[in-house]
Amino acid sequence: MGKEKVPVTAAIRLLRAERVEFTEHLYAYEEKGGTAVSARELGVAEHAVIKTLVMEDDQKNPLLILMHGDRQVSTKELGRQIGARAITPCTAEAANRHTGYLVGGTSPFAPRRPLPVYLERTILDLPKIYLNGGKRGFLVGLDPQELIRLLQPTLVQVAI
Repeated sequence: MGKEKVPVTAAIRLLRAERVEFTEHLYAYEEKGGTAVSARELGVAEHAVIKTLVMEDDQKNPLLILMHGDRQVSTKELGRQIGARAITPCTAEAANRHTGYLVGGTSPFAPRRPLPVYLERTILDLPKIYLNGGKRGFLVGLDPQELIRLLQPTLVQVAI
């Protein structure tokens, strides 16, 4: 890709306003490619590419869960840890409505409305992570400790 202009999304505006040090990474987005494609395109381990998943509890309350790209979320364990009877992924339409971002471009930063954020605890063991900057084909790299500062997430251990 040539020198493309980096998008200025709500997430990027928040990171800049909070004076977060981050790197910008554009790549060729592939429909249904997920973190495997972004990790390959950036030349980083898929474990360091963090996906932002929009789910809802049994009361239909939306929530965000941040997970390693090469792991899945145990929804049963997540429900147990947060006191919900059931956790299910949102439909693409509901995820878009809750966050204001298109699926495949969902950033945990600056969603349309505040949502509870759950963070897989082991993400904090990494020196640098890559997560969505608010647009398909656009990741930002940053220190995972910034997630604690900006999002004040609840730490969980739900990776499988």
